[in-house]
Amino acid sequence: MFSIQKWKCSWSLFATIASVVALVSVVHLFLFPLVPTFDYFRQAQIPCVPINGSAEVGTDHVRESPQPSIDLDRQFPADLHNAVVYRGAPWKAEIGQWLSGCDTIVKEVNISEIIGGSGCKKDCSGQGVCNRELGECRCFHGFGGEGCSERLQLNCNYPASLELPYGRWVVSICPAQCDTTRAMCFCGEGTKYPNRPLAEACGFQFKLSSEPDGPKLTDWTKPDEDVFTTNGSKIGWCNVDPAEAYANNVKFKEECGCKYDGLWGRFCEVPVLSTCINQCSGNGLCRSGSCQCNTGWYGVDCSVPSVISSIREWPQWLLPAQIDVPDSLHFRGKVVNLNAIVKKKRPLVYVYDLPPDFNSLLLEGRHFKFECVNRLYDENNATLWTEQLYGAQVAFFESILASPHRTLNGEEADFFFVPVLDSCIITRADDAPHLSMEDHRGLRSSLTLEYYKKAYNHIVEKYPFWSRSSGRDHIWFFSWDEGACYAPKEIWNSMMLVHWGNTNSKHNHSTTAYWADNWDSIDSSRRGNHPCFDPHKDLVLPAWKRPDVNSLSLQLRARPLEKRKTLFYFNGNLGPAYPHGRPESTYSMGIRQKLAEEFGSSPNKDGKLGRQHAEDVIVTPLRAENYHEALASSIFCGVFPGDGWSGRMEDSILQGCIPVVIQDGIFLPYENMLNYDSFAVRIREDEIPHLINFLRAFNQTEVEFKLANVQKIWQRFLYRDAIMLEAERQNTAYGRMADWAVQFTQLAEDDAFATFLQVLHYKLHNDPWRQNVHTNKDFGLPQECLTKSK
Repeated sequence: MFSIQKWKCSWSLFATIASVVALVSVVHLFLFPLVPTFDYFRQAQIPCVPINGSAEVGTDHVRESPQPSIDLDRQFPADLHNAVVYRGAPWKAEIGQWLSGCDTIVKEVNISEIIGGSGCKKDCSGQGVCNRELGECRCFHGFGGEGCSERLQLNCNYPASLELPYGRWVVSICPAQCDTTRAMCFCGEGTKYPNRPLAEACGFQFKLSSEPDGPKLTDWTKPDEDVFTTNGSKIGWCNVDPAEAYANNVKFKEECGCKYDGLWGRFCEVPVLSTCINQCSGNGLCRSGSCQCNTGWYGVDCSVPSVISSIREWPQWLLPAQIDVPDSLHFRGKVVNLNAIVKKKRPLVYVYDLPPDFNSLLLEGRHFKFECVNRLYDENNATLWTEQLYGAQVAFFESILASPHRTLNGEEADFFFVPVLDSCIITRADDAPHLSMEDHRGLRSSLTLEYYKKAYNHIVEKYPFWSRSSGRDHIWFFSWDEGACYAPKEIWNSMMLVHWGNTNSKHNHSTTAYWADNWDSIDSSRRGNHPCFDPHKDLVLPAWKRPDVNSLSLQLRARPLEKRKTLFYFNGNLGPAYPHGRPESTYSMGIRQKLAEEFGSSPNKDGKLGRQHAEDVIVTPLRAENYHEALASSIFCGVFPGDGWSGRMEDSILQGCIPVVIQDGIFLPYENMLNYDSFAVRIREDEIPHLINFLRAFNQTEVEFKLANVQKIWQRFLYRDAIMLEAERQNTAYGRMADWAVQFTQLAEDDAFATFLQVLHYKLHNDPWRQNVHTNKDFGLPQECLTKSK
């Protein structure tokens, strides 16, 4: 409900409101077939709303309630490690001082939120969502045009030839019925289960291997007619009855499976929820990855209300609200926007509602349900968290969309987030003809750069905000292995969120062993000459880690020093010297290989151990039976690169192990903000032979100090906020709290998203480029905190 002042009503006020209601009624009946709701003009107890209620927006909290003088250096002195602790975390001194003195006292300010009223052509023909800020349609997969009335032809196969009757291989290749709105392959008409997926090798014959016991090789030129058989003695698929198959009464092709999202069971017989951003916020239907919003709602997750929505259903980040009714309204063929005055704390972030090509369509059309998402749903629509390391991008996106720090008013925004899901672009590159990399020489890095460039072009064309700071207040997320190395030159002024901060001070070329992700050959006319990471403006965020109920309940992270018997631990791929090791010499920039040569505790292919192997040092490629237990039994744990970043920093911190970072010139999560010396160890690459001697030289006091800090900051390496959003959705929809939800409900410290917001608040008043920016915004802070915002 809204928060409204008690004002004495007048006949003129009643007349104004009546005219507004009548006008909106007429307009609504003209544009929309449903009966409108006018809850935004109503109030349960007070029948009047203030006219021009936004007059208070410019209130200056400094003048209104003077604060005592703040001396940050004196009040918050640095410790011996040059750190200042704020909310349990050791920050670099200057940052920790500002947060301790200013972030703690920031006040709410009045923000005028813009509630959109623009309409769209043909109301998007039922095949899209109307962005009521711009008056533009966001069309579903397979539809296009101004009003989404154009049906696109998204083929599963490339053009056929005599040699290749189904075209050259592509993930979407199909010998049966292609759904040309999504380029997905199904059994099709004439079969008992026409909507059963016939993905990839399922529909084709196999060749005999030239080697004994060699792997099956798919013949992409010959369809497997047996998958359509009705003969139970043959190995079928499209007509196989699930009950008969589960009872072992009929045979089925093992290579067939349920790879598409929204289906469950060995034979895809159970329809389940698909994964959508914030599951459409309860204001729409999730259709295979895209949200079909209810009337009056829009946005990638249906979280943005329009003027024809009910205020009682508005999201928490827009409540309580005062509706600002203009003195006069003039009908010009569309419903006007309205202003809602909401109290908010800065920093405020405006999230662009990009065309769905950059996010939801990539989710809707994916051919493997596990790609780029952090969760799926089982046959009971219960949440299944994935091991997808790139799932942090979706988690972050969901948190920022539901955050009280989000604003719909770009004029009030302190930062602008541009939601391009590169984790989906790269995993889906070349998986269907419409996502071809032919123009990019097979380079996923080049294709992804093109997506970011198109997103830049869109916001520059449609919005006025970029030019005001040359993009310096904009935020982009690059989740892939090497981060923002392939960012187009046009956006480099912006803040980049990455999982790996290579400054290129030493490793000044592409470090990945995957040629398709290499960015060295991207022309400088597109990429420019920027590094992969600039610690003065960018931020490294943690990778996604699946919520682990067992580790949380056992509290392995809190295990004391005396119960950690292993001095140093690393478990992972050690390169070509070991069985099943990565063959490339460039893998991990050679760091893991050097470590294994010195301290390997498992025999390599030659049967040799590391030159300095020791009983309390474990460096092995052999996966532990209980990986988390092994980490929690160790004092120090190795954090080395893979093909770019790996998740070893998160593994170490979450199990209470002191991270040992060996990767020169490369920043890890929050390293340009937190004081790593308080909880981690950094070793230069050329010091690897001396690693264990360095670690043994730490005294017990220093080790316990670092361990204690690791155990204080571990929640900052979890995406608890996004996890709790899902817990709330499950509880609302089904009235259930899974074990993971119960465990995470008990956590209260700042998580990854809270840390990000604290960084933004600091940057808002301390980034050098803002010193010369003049603004009349109310920041809700005393002057001492604003000295660098002029």
